[in-house]
Amino acid sequence: MATQFQRISTSDRYFDALAVAERRALHSFFDQHIIEDRELGYVALDEGDYNALPAHLAARVVHTIHGAMSDEF
Repeated sequence: MATQFQRISTSDRYFDALAVAERRALHSFFDQHIIEDRELGYVALDEGDYNALPAHLAARVVHTIHGAMSDEF
């Protein structure tokens, strides 16, 4: 019996993480990072969850989107 499964490509995972990071950045003071993960491919990470990113995460950042909110009014 053959089993069918949907394989998600690495580039699809990257673009999914990018879309999440872009949406989050619009409503955040913090930078949104796309991190490369061995098991998951790519994930979006909010810098505000970690204060300063730990070195093991900072080394895996492949793209950063700056937070779009500003409190300088």
